[in-house]
Amino acid sequence: MNGYLRHNAAMPLLAESPALRALIDDRYAELVARCRAVGVPLHDDAGVAERIRRTILASDFAFDTWLRQPQLLAPQGLERLRSGNDAGTRIEAVRLVADETESLALLRRFRHAEALRLVFRDVNGLDQLSETLAATSTLYEALLGAALGWSEQALAARYGHSRDHDGALQRMVVVGFGKLGGSELNFSSDIDLVLAYPQGGQSDGSRSLDNSEYFVRLGRQLVRLLNEPTSDGICARVDLRLRPFGNAGRLALPFPAMEQYYQSEGRDWERYAWIKARPVAGDRHAGKQLQELLRPFVYRKYLDYTAFAGLREMKSLIDAEVARKDLADNLKLGPGGIREIEFVVQLTQLIRGGREPSLRVRGLLPALTACEARGHIGAARAKALREAYVVLRRVENRVQMLRDAQTHDIPDDALSRERIALGLGHASWSELAEVLSHHRAIVSEEFAAVLMPQGGRTASVPVADAVLWQEVCAGTSHAAAFEASGFAPGAEVAEALMKLPQAAAVRAMSAQSRERLDRLMPQLFIAARESTAPVPCLLRLCRLVLAVARRSSYLALLEEQPSARKRLAGLFAGSAFLAERVIAQPLLLDDVLDPRIDQLPLKRADISAEITRVLATLDEREAEAELERINEFKASIAFRLGLAFNDGRADAVATARRLAALAESVVLAVMALAERELIAQHGRLPEGSGFAVLGYGSLGGEELGFASDLDLVFVYDGKHAHAMSDGVRPLEGARWYQRLVQRVVNWLTVLTRAGRLYEVDTRLRPDGSKGLLVGSLDAFTAYQKSRAWTWEHQALLRARPVAGDAALTAELAEVRRQVLAVPRDRTAVLQEVSSMRQRWRAERDRSDARQFDLKQGHGGLLDIEFALQGLVLTYANEYPALLAITANAALIDACREAGLLDAGQAAVFTTAHAELLRRALACTLDLRSRIAPRDSELEQISAAVREVTGALGLAF
Repeated sequence: MNGYLRHNAAMPLLAESPALRALIDDRYAELVARCRAVGVPLHDDAGVAERIRRTILASDFAFDTWLRQPQLLAPQGLERLRSGNDAGTRIEAVRLVADETESLALLRRFRHAEALRLVFRDVNGLDQLSETLAATSTLYEALLGAALGWSEQALAARYGHSRDHDGALQRMVVVGFGKLGGSELNFSSDIDLVLAYPQGGQSDGSRSLDNSEYFVRLGRQLVRLLNEPTSDGICARVDLRLRPFGNAGRLALPFPAMEQYYQSEGRDWERYAWIKARPVAGDRHAGKQLQELLRPFVYRKYLDYTAFAGLREMKSLIDAEVARKDLADNLKLGPGGIREIEFVVQLTQLIRGGREPSLRVRGLLPALTACEARGHIGAARAKALREAYVVLRRVENRVQMLRDAQTHDIPDDALSRERIALGLGHASWSELAEVLSHHRAIVSEEFAAVLMPQGGRTASVPVADAVLWQEVCAGTSHAAAFEASGFAPGAEVAEALMKLPQAAAVRAMSAQSRERLDRLMPQLFIAARESTAPVPCLLRLCRLVLAVARRSSYLALLEEQPSARKRLAGLFAGSAFLAERVIAQPLLLDDVLDPRIDQLPLKRADISAEITRVLATLDEREAEAELERINEFKASIAFRLGLAFNDGRADAVATARRLAALAESVVLAVMALAERELIAQHGRLPEGSGFAVLGYGSLGGEELGFASDLDLVFVYDGKHAHAMSDGVRPLEGARWYQRLVQRVVNWLTVLTRAGRLYEVDTRLRPDGSKGLLVGSLDAFTAYQKSRAWTWEHQALLRARPVAGDAALTAELAEVRRQVLAVPRDRTAVLQEVSSMRQRWRAERDRSDARQFDLKQGHGGLLDIEFALQGLVLTYANEYPALLAITANAALIDACREAGLLDAGQAAVFTTAHAELLRRALACTLDLRSRIAPRDSELEQISAAVREVTGALGLAF
């Protein structure tokens, strides 16, 4: 089927029917005679005749233009037709004169000659489709520029130049929409324009005009130059109906009026239209300002699933037109046509473009590539849509090139169909029709899946569920009804649901949002009933509905996407912790649905790169906005990790390691942000930052939980302590670092609209809470070597640099190695480690006869951790490679390889560590403390751990 996509540059003319061959022969002979009659030399050697014949085969318009302008068949004319330079390089040669009639003729002759060049290059395989469409767009931009320039001069001669209230010169802004805006214009397309100007004011001539009238007259003159039929035809078909209020609206509006219209009156279809809009003539700089002014209307700040409703409305109007005008085979509007491909891509752009500027692309193919690159449209789907689009657009362009007609319908007569098929390299029309049918079927299927997913908005619901919700709204429902519906016990569910319609957020809903809620709630009943825990699931769903009641986009997501509802119900039934995260941050609903759920950035470098990319999408680099976006990013990745663990797609050890990598990347991003802000206020310190952050505990040991705090220690290079920063408000080095750390800790812990990043504990620094929040490397070294307790060296075993200056982190690593690698007495180490473990368990172990504390219990996670620390402290001098490892899982293997654990002991620790960590993470996801009911497996694991620690000489 893809044979159609082959390029026909070297393709010989296929066998024509006798009628077609006679047509080509006759027309070629007529052109030869026309050239002879007017004295134009036509050299038909070197393949020229073949190219002319191929052009005649494809286009009556080309033949007519050659008859009118035979000089285009002369060597110089043919060289112009072969030229790869677009019309923009030749428009300056068109010298428009004061006489309007002559200027009309000049513009039209230029358009026809350049359009002939487009046909000639396309049918002879000199241009790819994208080049043809881009060159067509450039042609009309050139014509617009020339016509607007002439119109401005003509109006200025009578009324002067337009100025704003401050006297500044103003020009019209011509905004191109549709395929002109996307630089993918059809050969004979009309051009959709909106005319605007920056501000009110008046012209400066002796016969002054108010700007509102001035720019209307200018617009009318512009349209006349392009659209007025003459003996030379027209230059461009101009459509101004996309302007505010359509045909009823003024021809040109100032920017403030445009902004007010779209904020108060703008409709969903206008958002789709503005995706491709761009300034194409006039004051392009002001045009970009207008685009920026209207960007919030087009691309919403949050994920916008209400775009589905606008798409459906447009599609229903198109379908009605297709039925009314019998347009089923229409290449653009018919089923499986070009518009459906555009809708699939533009829907993704509207939903996500507010948060992902990389999707704010105008052309269809570049936009499809952007959606594919971000994973929103899968590679296979993108390939199918891309191939179909190229096929449909090439056929559409050839249909229009045939007679320069603005049509998207395939001709009915056999001869025209033969010409189109042969011109595109097919042996017959039936062969091309089969290709078209194949691609249109694929597009129809893709579009239907997007617009109406199975179980989506149009899905029917059982009458009983609809009645149940109606009773809730009427205030007549009761617990027994919910119990009969599968929600037992029903009292709490009934109470929660009866309050829902009365909630202020629900009562304040628009009529459209309330209709959406009424359609959604019975679907949520079904989803909750089919989950593993119907009552908790429905209760949590009720709280979510309340949380998003003022954000219709989230209600739209749940209504439109059955896969999201099902996954959400499973999540709300199985994980109280993740459910609470979604209720608190509804933005996470997108993660529930996201098809890229398995494509998590799992390494620190990947996560850091993704944070950088996310921050780069912000329209303004401001600390508060960046911090909020970091919060959203952290919540999203942590939530996805929770989903992966909850679904069994990731084990506990990998999940904890990835959570630590996420925290490390967040610390790095916040530190960079704090440093940037501090430099802006106080300047830089000389010779690099000289600052580092050490991660201790679960962060350092790469074993972070979903709700873990961060143990952080901050160190700076003492050489900078007395240096002064170079800003307008300089600080001494020690104070500079103190401010930096305060800002980092504050931003990590502050509550934003997107939540809080982490709780931070800095008590593991030298001298604990009595010590300075940030200390010098010398002070850190001196403390660790002379005053630190054994338990502090145990803590140092899990410490590692997570952010900061590379040179300083290398020095810190060396200090850590020196401190930990000193020879130690085995008996003394084991005794101190055992003593500290006994003390911790006495103070913190919450185990009893029925429950086991997974972390603090005898034979729990901390027993494994302390045992490993005892081994490393004892033998690090003999096996220094042990010090390179901070993660318990990896340390078990390293101790086995060093012979400090035998194979059986290592296996016990590995199995116990993985299972206890799994249960601990599961407890967090269920909003329970890390205490589990005792069972045979748990008893067996803890007993085995106790046996190994005892054999190692540790008395825990």
